[in-house]
Amino acid sequence: MRFLNLFSKPAKSGLVALPAGSFTVDREGRVMTSTLPQSFPPDVLKEISGTVLGSFRAAREAQMPLSELITYYAALKLLARELRGGAIIFIMPQSLNHSRKRSGKTTLIRKP
Repeated sequence: MRFLNLFSKPAKSGLVALPAGSFTVDREGRVMTSTLPQSFPPDVLKEISGTVLGSFRAAREAQMPLSELITYYAALKLLARELRGGAIIFIMPQSLNHSRKRSGKTTLIRKP
């Protein structure tokens, strides 16, 4: 019977590729377009867009409107640009060398 096991499909590993792509959201946080894989969890999209839109809204209320928000995580870089109340958000995997230098850093860019 061990002979049959040689031809069986290998078990799937728990590793998944880091997502890469972008998505746009309107003022209410509804996803309008996305180039992310369909396997990317919608709940994570809502959480990211809510945080980004909240940051842009808070900056606007503080009379410090932002045009761009960049956040570096250990393995990912999030870049968000304000679009008349909505936003376009880019999700990019980071190389190991780059992520060690800037892990956990957020950069804010003010509108001119």
